[in-house]
Amino acid sequence: MSTSFHLRSLGLALVLAGAAGCSSPKTAIYEHESFDDSGTFSRDYPVSDVAACEAARRALLSQGYIITSSDPKLVVGNKSFQQTGETHLQISFNVVCADDGSAEHHSTMFANALQDRYALKKVNNSASLGVGVLGSVSMPIGSTDDSMVKVASETVSAPKFYDRYFALVDVFLPQEVKKAAHIPEKPKADLGMPEPKAAPVAEKVEAPKDVPVAPAASEPLAPPPEAAPIAPQAEPAPTPAPEPVPAATNPDLPAPTEAIPPLPTPAQ
Repeated sequence: MSTSFHLRSLGLALVLAGAAGCSSPKTAIYEHESFDDSGTFSRDYPVSDVAACEAARRALLSQGYIITSSDPKLVVGNKSFQQTGETHLQISFNVVCADDGSAEHHSTMFANALQDRYALKKVNNSASLGVGVLGSVSMPIGSTDDSMVKVASETVSAPKFYDRYFALVDVFLPQEVKKAAHIPEKPKADLGMPEPKAAPVAEKVEAPKDVPVAPAASEPLAPPPEAAPIAPQAEPAPTPAPEPVPAATNPDLPAPTEAIPPLPTPAQ
């Protein structure tokens, strides 16, 4: 009798302890917020708040985000991802730039990303059929409406995610600022940015030497060179005619002794 009583008491105590354990409240999610400065969501930049937000805006635009804000010190961008046919994911990026108030124009950039998940939900539609005696009767008809419904929302807290983003912001800072602050230039290939392709060099085709190349229509024609004036040439002086040479006489020949008869005249 006593043994059964003790067993019943022990069992009742265990049941009460289990009930007390189940009814104890769980630790609230805000208890995990330590509010320590881990540096995950913020970075300091040696530029003004407007220049820092401009670099943040260019960084988001380079990755396909749609910018929906016009404030120079606030950047809001959205990007959508279609995982499957019935699930949809959207990342909302929020960047706020605040001036440090120093004379060196330093600013702090705060960034956080919100991840929203959507699922496809089908809703059956029913039509009402009016009956004179019974009144209005709702009868199901086989028509459905598909709509995307938000099923989850969570802030992205992965440190590597923000490290990659802030590294991309460094790329879009002004060159003189990066040189003054000794910020190393990182290769764009490591940041997911495409390298610019070099334009193909066109081969130079030389024109044939014996074919004259006509000048372009838009270029003015050069005037022909002026001819040099012709100088009058002096006429050469006439050379004097040679003097006649007298016939040479031979003093050794004797003089003729007989007269030379005249030639006969022809008969008429």
